Amino acid sequence: MNYRAIITDIEGTTSRISFVTDILFPYAKAHLPAFIQREQQQPAVAAELDAIRRLLGQPAASTDDCIAALLDWIAADKKLTPLKTLQGMVWQHGYQQGHFQGHIYPDAAAQLRHWQQQGIQLYVYSSGSVQAQQLLFQYSEAGDLRPLFSGYFDTRIGAKQEIASYAAILQHLQLPPNQVLFLSDVAAELDAAAKLGIATVQLIREQQAPSQHQRAENFYQIEVQ
Repeated sequence: MNYRAIITDIEGTTSRISFVTDILFPYAKAHLPAFIQREQQQPAVAAELDAIRRLLGQPAASTDDCIAALLDWIAADKKLTPLKTLQGMVWQHGYQQGHFQGHIYPDAAAQLRHWQQQGIQLYVYSSGSVQAQQLLFQYSEAGDLRPLFSGYFDTRIGAKQEIASYAAILQHLQLPPNQVLFLSDVAAELDAAAKLGIATVQLIREQQAPSQHQRAENFYQIEVQ
């Protein structure tokens, strides 16, 4: 067992799914249009608007067209990098203004601290952008947890249900798969990781359908040594 690295998902794993669906998504939907209209000339925002045009196959799409596409993608919960990146920019304002704090289960915060103190490297892999991940942990209800993590992965490394994504992560970690543990509530993500020999645990936080993977109701039940 003795894992040298643990990779954790966020939604349904360290944090309530409803924090994203009931707080973050509506906030982004409400504030994204004005944010883009205001900041569209900023290089970081302009680059994401160009990426949206490429996804749409419409090089001449207007800013309003891009905003309409983003709102459609939010409604459909699309895991698209430009959307996730722009959402992260909007959420940063919300966190900094104190409009909300990042939810994290107390058992997750406690065990992440414990594992890091044991010398285990901790990583995050979520469909949300790296910026959004860091904001959630920086402004979490348990304080700034960013120092616990050695790195973050998002959709830039690949989709979470694709085996190639986990191969790329292993390449980055430079560890054999049997020394890496992946935590998620989604069976299809765990399936992809397990096919490479990565150890897996499925979190059953909110009545998720159980799978063949080892299961835990909280982080205290996860054995790492």
